[in-house]
Amino acid sequence: MSTHVTGPAPSTKTVTPVDASERVPRATMPDDGTRPLLQGAFWTLLVGILAALATRFLFGGIGIHGPHTNAGWISLIVTMMSLPFGSMLLALGGAKYLRNRHLARKSQRSH
Repeated sequence: MSTHVTGPAPSTKTVTPVDASERVPRATMPDDGTRPLLQGAFWTLLVGILAALATRFLFGGIGIHGPHTNAGWISLIVTMMSLPFGSMLLALGGAKYLRNRHLARKSQRSH
């Protein structure tokens, strides 16, 4: 079973500028979850950065054998989960945003 990926549906209305000073409105971006994905990536990265700072400055830092306190270990675990996952979310969200922008410009040029 194969599914063919197509571009966005063509617009049924064509916008013609009445006067040279009037601008043609931009094509709307599809609501495919890109914004919530980028927001989730931002907050996940922020939590990871705050947990790393807490491990370093609030919970006694990290020695040769790891953090000095139990809270430091928990904070380190949160850091080591949040930073890679948030980075992956940010990469995915950025790729989706760039693709949507490319498709919107492409559909705007064809009209």
